[in-house]
Amino acid sequence: MRDLLPPEVEVAVADGDDWAGELLPAERACLGERAVESRRRDFTAGRVCARRALARLGVPEVAVPSAPDRAPVWPAGLVGTITHTRGYCAAAVARADEVRSVGMDAERHRELNAGVRRLIGLPDEWDDVARLPDAVPWPVVLFSAKETIYKVWHPVVGTWLDFHDARVTLDPDSGLFTARIAPARLAAAPVQNPPATVTGRFAVDADLVRTAAVLLPR
Repeated sequence: MRDLLPPEVEVAVADGDDWAGELLPAERACLGERAVESRRRDFTAGRVCARRALARLGVPEVAVPSAPDRAPVWPAGLVGTITHTRGYCAAAVARADEVRSVGMDAERHRELNAGVRRLIGLPDEWDDVARLPDAVPWPVVLFSAKETIYKVWHPVVGTWLDFHDARVTLDPDSGLFTARIAPARLAAAPVQNPPATVTGRFAVDADLVRTAAVLLPR
């Protein structure tokens, strides 16, 4: 993820030991005793990466618990994001006076069935995707970009953002995506000047799609 984010953002990517790392008590309490093994491993790797990224900002070791909606709760004055998919996990953090919000997402290549496509994409978006070069899992790139957009939007606005609330354009030449938020969603936002446009970057590796975006302070 380092290649997709500006230098103000510190990034940590999990290595082989992080899925079995140590949780701090406040983190362990959020996970709960009934968590299945896959959920426990992903949560653990995410918190280990989060604390490593925070340390790179000079922040002493501190727990990163979860809100009721499972979003990470970052220390005051900091913003961050965590993503995990099969065999991959990363965390990114920044100071709130330098970055207003940061989001990222990672997905493995896979086929998306017709139902999922209708859920995540607008008809115009699928028309755009059909014109893009072959041999790239563009539906997964679109899905990942929308996950990243939500992670950028929610900490700033505090409301849900549906997949169809963001109209995404993918640029295969620059590796950029641009999302324009639906006017109705902007009008309903409970904060002043909600982000109307989110621009981010994407990368497609051998078996992994990665997306990331930041909002800078106004």
